[in-house]
Amino acid sequence: MPKVQAEQLRKIGRALLLANGVPEEEAVTVARHVVNANLAGHDSHGVIMLPNYIERVRVGHIVPGAPFTIVQESRTTTVVDGNWGFGYVINEKAMARTIEKADSENIAACTVFRQGHVGRLASYPLMAAKAGMIGMAWADSGRSPKGVAPFGGREARLGTNPWAIAVPSDLDGPFCMDFATSAVAMGKIKLAEARGQEIPRGWVVDSEGDLTTDPAKIKGGALLPLGGPGEGYKGTALAAMGEVFCGILTGLGFGVEPTGRHNDGCFLIAIKVEAFRPLLAFRKDVADFAHYLKDTRPAKGSSGVLYPGEVEHRAETQRAAEGIEIEDATWAKLGALAREGGVAGELGFG
Repeated sequence: MPKVQAEQLRKIGRALLLANGVPEEEAVTVARHVVNANLAGHDSHGVIMLPNYIERVRVGHIVPGAPFTIVQESRTTTVVDGNWGFGYVINEKAMARTIEKADSENIAACTVFRQGHVGRLASYPLMAAKAGMIGMAWADSGRSPKGVAPFGGREARLGTNPWAIAVPSDLDGPFCMDFATSAVAMGKIKLAEARGQEIPRGWVVDSEGDLTTDPAKIKGGALLPLGGPGEGYKGTALAAMGEVFCGILTGLGFGVEPTGRHNDGCFLIAIKVEAFRPLLAFRKDVADFAHYLKDTRPAKGSSGVLYPGEVEHRAETQRAAEGIEIEDATWAKLGALAREGGVAGELGFG
């Protein structure tokens, strides 16, 4: 697999999007988000998604330059119609507006509907954390095809419905959580298939309802909910609540709409820490808490305790210095798109 520096990947992403009619500002935003996902070790949401986004642009499922429409709002709430724009662009604007409202009103919330894939969900709560706030984001896939079976079932009826929270701290890296309410993100199944790798038993059931280690057997089968075969009722409950906040509260609804147009619904919150206690003291206490957790004696076979978000921080530090490995299948797709767009030479594709 080739190893590529983040800046070069951002250049590649921007150029490929521009070659497919995406406005400059949006191309830069999308490229930044996907490469940041790679840097954080979330390769399933990284540049592997670019060919998919470009295909969605070509068939009209993503609309470059779509307007950001505020359907209704109050001093503390906003309802946003993304008009099928890039999720990265729409959701980033929605979170920025939510942070602005929380700055004056102490807490604010926002729902977003009719937008493309929003990518690595932690990106939006991290915006709030940088502003001295606690940020939260929840997402579902609207009425596009589902991938997760509810606990006790074999048919996909739920989305992966990720949930992310980030808080400000004095740590070198962010203190945050970001995980799917399924046993694993769907992108990791696709990534394993692209890399020709097996997946752990307990992630997927095939069309017959049997556990499988073959990622290709997700076709006709389903992801299991968080907690797997034994305690998947926990993941099912979280995913169901995600559908309520991001599908029903946004007005997207639930179930599957036959055209299959991807449609991320999001629920965003920003909470101003200063409304409850001094920010500097809070930041220090969060860092002290993280160190308290890390001081736990490791279990047998463990290299030690990590605070939430530390894995991503370590990955970002390493990958920013050493480059990002891109699987051959994805690199080949990027090269083909570069040749189609007439930008292969400037991007270093032979």
